[in-house]
Amino acid sequence: MKKLTYLFIALFSLSLLTTSCREEKTASEKVEEAIEDTGDAIEDAADDVEDEVEDITDDNK
Repeated sequence: MKKLTYLFIALFSLSLLTTSCREEKTASEKVEEAIEDTGDAIEDAADDVEDEVEDITDDNK
């Protein structure tokens, strides 16, 4: 019986050590991150359009 108790204590301790504690983001942090990601995506799309326009104007010369 004693060995079984020690086994459960050891397994419980191991589970506590292997469980990570992540910081949860608040709603405002999630919104801010989404806004930043959207802004980055818009900038990337604008850069792609600018590159395409430059390529087209170079081909027409």
